[in-house]
Amino acid sequence: MANIIEMPKLSDTMTVGTLAKWLKKEGDVVKSGDMLAEVETDKATMELECFFDGTLLKIFSPAGSQVALGAPLCAVGKPGEKVVIPAAAPIAVPAAPRSAAPKQETPAPVHAASPAPVAAQPAVAPTAPVALGDRLKISPLAKKLASEKGIDSSLIKGTGPHGRIIREDILAAEKSSSAKAGPAAKSGGNASFAGGAVGSKGPIQEERAVAVSTLRGIIAKRLIESKTAIPHFYLDIEIDAEPLLALREQLNQGLEKAGVKLSVNDFILKGSAEALRRVPDVNASWEGSHVRYHGAAHVSFAVALPDGLITPVVKDAHDKSIFQISTEAKSLGKLAKDKKLKPDQFTGGTFCVSNLGMMGIPKFYAIINPPNAAILGVGATVAKPVVKNGRIVVGQTLTLTLSADHRVVDGAVGAQFLAALKVILESPALLLV
Repeated sequence: MANIIEMPKLSDTMTVGTLAKWLKKEGDVVKSGDMLAEVETDKATMELECFFDGTLLKIFSPAGSQVALGAPLCAVGKPGEKVVIPAAAPIAVPAAPRSAAPKQETPAPVHAASPAPVAAQPAVAPTAPVALGDRLKISPLAKKLASEKGIDSSLIKGTGPHGRIIREDILAAEKSSSAKAGPAAKSGGNASFAGGAVGSKGPIQEERAVAVSTLRGIIAKRLIESKTAIPHFYLDIEIDAEPLLALREQLNQGLEKAGVKLSVNDFILKGSAEALRRVPDVNASWEGSHVRYHGAAHVSFAVALPDGLITPVVKDAHDKSIFQISTEAKSLGKLAKDKKLKPDQFTGGTFCVSNLGMMGIPKFYAIINPPNAAILGVGATVAKPVVKNGRIVVGQTLTLTLSADHRVVDGAVGAQFLAALKVILESPALLLV
């Protein structure tokens, strides 16, 4: 009897996977270790490995299908061998077909209790209709390419399986210039917005409901669990950022030919790891009947994605130089944006850093990422009057906010951690030792 390959669990929060692309076709000879398909999870796009030698006899789930965990994907065996799907196996969840949405003369109001959030997306052209509640089907590579080339992918009609937008569609749209996005005004960092002219009339966007993506659904569930189950408390501290900014500039100028370009966030990641070494009680997790204190500082950092965020982890940050952390963080950040992180690259963090300073936010209160006991919110560097040596001068300040789990971390411990971090970041040369 043929061997049945089922949808594996490729991430800790995965409940379904999307068959992005089959790399083999029925009738192909395959062997153990071959990659059969590309599967999109809630966190990344990963390859499906074959564990048998033989022939790909049958594909049960076509490209574009959403498949439940444990559902049969394909069968591998000897040519002519009988293929039997286990009766108890879960069935595949087909991708929702596109259907015409009923027109509304008057836009329906959006209520706070609406089960599906309204996402800000460009209006859809008649050539590529997207129904209410439908999700734009686009491969991760095509999405990345569209973003780089400033192309509005919602205006493109996909030619891939089940209308999926693929790389070739983006390249064709670029040549025809039919889906170029309008000029975008940068608000800082990677965030941007496309707005109409001041004083323009009419609706700001098409009224519609958009189906919640797998990633957004997982994020929503975890945030509710975090805010309802974890007793948060918040502490913030203001640091003198001038020494850090000066050292960063010196290092970047002096090591430019070596390709070194340190960011403020690199210093924060390294500084957090060193502060955890000095106040290790923050490097802990609540596990119900006991508190687990971690021996290594695995520092994660938040990366924004089009439909949510993910937290890649710099493992053993306490034992790495700031240059190693910078290189690793840049590599992990790129993999995150391309949805190519492996499970071990975004799990196992013991402390998290979330930075909105690059977007101009002076201070914010982040939600704890379980099972961590704390998360650090990093604000923008602000020029303001400060007192130095008894005189009022123009200074550069940075506000750091610690959100902590009061079941694990007491206020005094949180204050000690921020005080240690302040000393480290105001004497940043210590991070190079």
